[in-house]
Amino acid sequence: MRTQKNRKHPHDDAPDTTDAFRRMAALPDGAERRLLRQEIVYAWLPMSERLAGRFRNRGESLEDLRQVAALGLVKAVDHYDPSRGHAFESYAVPTVVGEVKRHFRDHMWALHVPRRVQDLRNRVRVARRDLAQSIPGRDPSAAEIAQYTGMTEAEVREGLSALESFTALSLDAETAGSDGGYSLRDTLGTPDPAIDVLVDREAVKPELSKLSQREQRILYLRFFRDMTQSSIAKDLGISQMHVSRLISRCCAHLREQVMQEAA
Repeated sequence: MRTQKNRKHPHDDAPDTTDAFRRMAALPDGAERRLLRQEIVYAWLPMSERLAGRFRNRGESLEDLRQVAALGLVKAVDHYDPSRGHAFESYAVPTVVGEVKRHFRDHMWALHVPRRVQDLRNRVRVARRDLAQSIPGRDPSAAEIAQYTGMTEAEVREGLSALESFTALSLDAETAGSDGGYSLRDTLGTPDPAIDVLVDREAVKPELSKLSQREQRILYLRFFRDMTQSSIAKDLGISQMHVSRLISRCCAHLREQVMQEAA
């Protein structure tokens, strides 16, 4: 049987930097203090890299995780106060782990999700894991999670939705139950060009009402009745050239007025 003294300490890679921290705390800001700080960081890097390894295979490269953990280590070194009498690893470990978790929370979502929703997701995920041990064979209901966490059922449902939203689905992904490679992209609509026509028509209405009766009739016959300029000229008893000039002048005037209003 293994004795207590033979058990491996969880932080066996923790170096003894107690004296170094005390000396650094007594030094003023300068080259000597920065060099000592760098030596302390290097001494603790193996532990921060080991902590980063706990989060491998979660969608982020191990090298990036090590860099994030190293950033957390630097923060821990800068804010650690040896005068409080606590071992550095008891302060550094949660600082490094918290930095890595914050990285996942802030940077690994495919879409920007509000911090509140991310927190709800984490609380729901932990509650589902804990409740699964007491109610095997099924997932806990929203009401059970709400009672366990003290959240409202609406918050639980929001957190459950976020559980399925950590990554985005590709538009080229084949839809469930489809044949022949029918993708999600095929289900999306396209912009309706009639919307632009509607916007333009509503924008020009006030200016149309300011035209003379004859100008309004010419534009109506040309663009709403689809009559030719020759037919309009015959209907009004004027020349086709006159009709052409009136149409050009009215259209230019309407365009100018609408653009001024938009500006």
